[in-house]
Amino acid sequence: MRIAVTIFLTDQTIGPVRLARELEQRGFAGVYLPEHTHIPVSRATPYPAGEPLPEEYGRTLDPFVALSAVAAVTERLEVGTAITLVAQRDPVVLAKEIATLDHLSGGRFTLGVGFGWNVEEAADHGVDWRRRRELVRDRMAAMRALWAAEPVAYAGEFASVRASQAYPKPAGGRVRTLVGGAAGPKLFSHVTDYADGWMPIGGGGLGESLPKLRAAWREAGRGEEGPEVVPTAVRPDAGKLAYYRDLGIEEIVVQLPPAGTDEVLRALDDYAQYL
Repeated sequence: MRIAVTIFLTDQTIGPVRLARELEQRGFAGVYLPEHTHIPVSRATPYPAGEPLPEEYGRTLDPFVALSAVAAVTERLEVGTAITLVAQRDPVVLAKEIATLDHLSGGRFTLGVGFGWNVEEAADHGVDWRRRRELVRDRMAAMRALWAAEPVAYAGEFASVRASQAYPKPAGGRVRTLVGGAAGPKLFSHVTDYADGWMPIGGGGLGESLPKLRAAWREAGRGEEGPEVVPTAVRPDAGKLAYYRDLGIEEIVVQLPPAGTDEVLRALDDYAQYL
């Protein structure tokens, strides 16, 4: 089983370069970074994990800038987002950022797609909260058009792009994509429409959810193999890893503390027992 990490990198934590070198030296598979552009002080939206909202949410580094630093000082470590708030980003610019990072890293990038939880944050980006999932689907289609081998146009309700010259292309001609969110028909329709798999938080309920996702995958004509399932923000122990392995899961993403260098390195040393 491949073990990657996720962490809220901020202006107060271990830096991306030191973290990247330590991860590759120890043999971890990759690093996935979350994103929040800002956290409005006046916030009516409750934090899903229970108040108070941790400070690191308002201090996160931009994931694409930080991951560029990670990729520049490593050779094998995979880089990804867990997750990117696609609804809050310009799809043409985001497509360029993703393709550039994947190109420069030699095809090591994974895009985690998320729909968000903070209504006020999304509103500052002009997002109609009730329709954000349709917005994300449209923007993903527009980005795939820009990544296509030949110029192709896309016109949707929320995003459109003319047939264009748009280079670089992703290193392998495509971008590995995982969709984050809670299990259910809406989420599974995004996975089967444009993604390679699902990135659930933790592993609760996977025994029940996985058969439904795999059935939806087959019904969508995606084949007998797949989808990938990559649990994220996992607090690992031997029992959990055995459980994931029995479900056929090949990669997990363990949670690191949003802390300084010494505390993060102690956590890596502890997690190394599972590699």
